[in-house]
Amino acid sequence: MKLLQHTLFVSLIAFSLTPAYHGLEIIGGRDVKPHSKPYMASIQVFNNATKSYQHICGGALIRPNWVLTAAHCEFDLNVKPVHVVLGIDSLKKKSNKALNVKQKIPHICFDEDSKDNDIMLLQLDSEAKLDKFVNVLPLPKNTKDMKTGTVCTVAGWGKTKVKSNELSDNLKEVNVTIIDRKKCNSRKYYNNKPVITNNMLCAGDRKGGKDSCKGDSGGPLICNNVLSGIVSHGTLCGLAKKPGIYTRLTEKYVQWIQKITTSTFQQNV
Repeated sequence: MKLLQHTLFVSLIAFSLTPAYHGLEIIGGRDVKPHSKPYMASIQVFNNATKSYQHICGGALIRPNWVLTAAHCEFDLNVKPVHVVLGIDSLKKKSNKALNVKQKIPHICFDEDSKDNDIMLLQLDSEAKLDKFVNVLPLPKNTKDMKTGTVCTVAGWGKTKVKSNELSDNLKEVNVTIIDRKKCNSRKYYNNKPVITNNMLCAGDRKGGKDSCKGDSGGPLICNNVLSGIVSHGTLCGLAKKPGIYTRLTEKYVQWIQKITTSTFQQNV
């Protein structure tokens, strides 16, 4: 009995000394309310070894047959089948709402090194049937820059632990706060490596521990109940001085999206 009590005591000490963001959801978040984000999309690539599809990135359904995601979510449609799963909170649950990706259209000016213009559209091979589980996320009508201190929400199926590569089965969300771009570029933060441009938003938590992470890429950043950004990049996850960097949905990006999704062309641009 004493041995058991000692073991429990040691375990409690170890738990209390563990940083808060180790072992929490999406890095410091929570499970989403079931089916509260019907626009969320899981982009999945077929794995020949396991003979199954595996989640690689998130995205947002912005039209019945178009998904918005990040350009750095790389895959080759000529090598492996890719589909988008809609209407789910859990990746393990089977869904009949999987639509094949017909073509991908990354922004022509996407820079893989700087991650500038990290935005991509996926055209699906058919239109999704919209219902209470699957719906579109409207594009922003107001594309003004986000004010410092604005609290936003990001969601995804990405890593839930900093020191693990395991993705989350359940859809998670976390609140992050917009950080001044100049501050994010300062020496104590990113030191302009990379440069956070006007095409980007910097968002995190001043104490750290709240962040998007690997596997969340391409997912939407919602500010003031409006689609405002796309999960892009960063350094590690959950670090106070290395907050997440998001593609900002500027007016030029919204115009680019509208031009492509309302046209009838069938070729990549």
